[in-house]
Amino acid sequence: MSAPLLDVHEVRKSFARGSLLARRRVHAVDGVSFALAADRPEIFAIIGESGSGKTTLARMILNMVVPSAGAIRLDGTDLSTIRGRGQRLAFMRRVQPIFQNPFEAFNPLKRVDRYLFATARCFAGATGAAQREAACDHALGNVGLSLREIGGRFPHELSGGQLQRIAIARAIISRPALLVADEPVSMIDASLRMAVVDLFRTLRDTLGVSIICITHDLATAYNLSDRILIMRQGREVEAGDARTVLDNPRDPYSILLKESVLQIPPPMQGLRI
Repeated sequence: MSAPLLDVHEVRKSFARGSLLARRRVHAVDGVSFALAADRPEIFAIIGESGSGKTTLARMILNMVVPSAGAIRLDGTDLSTIRGRGQRLAFMRRVQPIFQNPFEAFNPLKRVDRYLFATARCFAGATGAAQREAACDHALGNVGLSLREIGGRFPHELSGGQLQRIAIARAIISRPALLVADEPVSMIDASLRMAVVDLFRTLRDTLGVSIICITHDLATAYNLSDRILIMRQGREVEAGDARTVLDNPRDPYSILLKESVLQIPPPMQGLRI
């Protein structure tokens, strides 16, 4: 049997808080486990309120934060063993982030295509200008844009929806196996959020990429994800098939989360961003 694409095993992360004389340990993530299969791309949502530990968990998966205990393995390799520039670049080709705010992801004084060209050079081996342009245009095509459409433009010349699609295009240039998206629709107008949901489903199905989506929005998770993990105060509360868990939550906290949402809307399709 092949190793999982991603194996998160009993992961913990604690931080010291308070003054030197009154220091205490805060457990941001406390014993969370899950796995993503290598041969079955899926969208996996991690749900929780602010302070639940979901963003800390995402940062550990991105190898930006080192776990205090437990292990995270990508293709069977423990992330704690990754050393040197070559291994780090190899990891970053396989795992790419999509950040929450597309307006903060781009320098307002830098043309957005520069980011795409740099990614193509560093992570897709596109050494020549023609290769870089081809790689970027192909990635943009997967999100409904083109290099001709966005080339030479600054962030302020584009909408939030366009910038988020460009950020997604940048993330898929290296043809990663896993995307980690932190609140990818929270900064986008509500009327356009389902368009991002549809786009993620398309990337899963056409590119075979798995997506971890960090969110506090149950409606987004319900419409987007194949499986979910609900977190509270660093711990796993409930996990499983997204529709099964959210239609019939068993844990009191999961029930409370669902009741706090007036109505989970049905899937929508066909919107453009």
